[in-house]
Amino acid sequence: MRAMKLQSLARGLSRQLLGPRRPYSTVSAADLKFGQPLHETHPHILKVGQITPGISAQEYADRRAALANSMTVGSVAVLQAAQLQYKSGAVFHSYRQETNFLWLTGWNEGDAVAVIEKTGPSLDDYIFRMFVNPKNPREEQWMGYRNGVEAAEDVFNADEAWPINAVGDELKSILNSARLVYTDIQPASSPRLGHLFSDRKFSTTPLHSVMNNLRIIKSPAEVANMRQAGQISGRVITNAMRRLWTREKDLHAFLDYEFTINGCDGPAYIPVVAGGERGNCIHYTINNDVFRDGEFILVDAGGEYGTYITDISRTWPVSGKFTAAQRDLYEAVLKVQRTCVSLCRESANMSLDDIHRITAQGLVDQLQPLGFNVSMSNIDQLFPHHVGHYIGMDVHDCPGYSRGVKLKAGHCVTIEPGVYVPNDDRWPKHFQGMGVRIEDSVCVDDDSPFVLSTEAVKEVADIEALRD
Repeated sequence: MRAMKLQSLARGLSRQLLGPRRPYSTVSAADLKFGQPLHETHPHILKVGQITPGISAQEYADRRAALANSMTVGSVAVLQAAQLQYKSGAVFHSYRQETNFLWLTGWNEGDAVAVIEKTGPSLDDYIFRMFVNPKNPREEQWMGYRNGVEAAEDVFNADEAWPINAVGDELKSILNSARLVYTDIQPASSPRLGHLFSDRKFSTTPLHSVMNNLRIIKSPAEVANMRQAGQISGRVITNAMRRLWTREKDLHAFLDYEFTINGCDGPAYIPVVAGGERGNCIHYTINNDVFRDGEFILVDAGGEYGTYITDISRTWPVSGKFTAAQRDLYEAVLKVQRTCVSLCRESANMSLDDIHRITAQGLVDQLQPLGFNVSMSNIDQLFPHHVGHYIGMDVHDCPGYSRGVKLKAGHCVTIEPGVYVPNDDRWPKHFQGMGVRIEDSVCVDDDSPFVLSTEAVKEVADIEALRD
């Protein structure tokens, strides 16, 4: 195992730019300024040895070693950080790092390039290089602090680090000697690196499929972060059910605020906060209407913790009490959801596609006694989406990874059956306009599911008791 450099930040960060009159050797690491939290500067966020909340420097090193071990000797992996996105003019969105880049490095700044070169057959036979923005007091006054080149080595454990402006010459030399280059960089969308890949003299292969295989099974630390997000988010959603809401935007604001003040980094995505028939729109996010008595509220929301997300959907009556029709439709979906959550165990030998087929048949079996003229041939008219997807650092994690793969311990998925009944005379009148979705985030274990969002109540009796 590689010896980690992150032993003494007070010593290792002494090269940071501090000003002309302060001897580096006398400066505490806690007095230095970086673009993202460190334990020394933000002990309320990070524990000793962590690069990001819950994830240690050692785990990041192990991830890079795993990538290198998946590559052929003499090959190179090149990743580019996400660019800052602008809403308009000088108004920018909150920065979100490219997921694979973040998973390998923990680096959460833009205008950076990471390079991993496989130099030999052993696990530790690789070189990790970074090209990043150097410290610059004038620019940092306007745009905030930066980590800097020295921190790329001393904190983030790069073997070699250079200013980003050196990437053209240095990376060109590395690429020209490579036997194979793993990358997802598209020349047309990369002003800084596009010229290196447009007229290349080296062979390339997509990196994302290799990364998906590495990322799809979550480590205990990753699961712990997702459980933290699920616990906080579940409690917030349960607390939302206790209150009488009149406007969608008020409930939206409550969720975002409560996720944050209770320990999440913030919301994991724009929530669905839909009243009545609007719950039939799967990704309804405008959230600008009002709730009416006799309708359902459908919420699809979750918080993010330590760059890991949770994804929860709950449906409850505006009044807090189910009508007979609401109870029948809700219980039909809940019964299927319970069954499908129970299948999220390695011993069941199921894939998400297998569970989807069981979900569809289960909904048919539950809806027919309620008067629905429904079968496997038309259930997609009421249940148009898949029962689940992978989750992790992204809401739809590891895009492109097959839902046909048998679930194994460490896979994290959603289970979210739903029934969406339009105002159409093909369906029983008393259910028309109702949308019900019940979704939990689940980590697959050997013999039982580990529900990450269990604090969000979903039994009819529990929901109704919240208003008593």
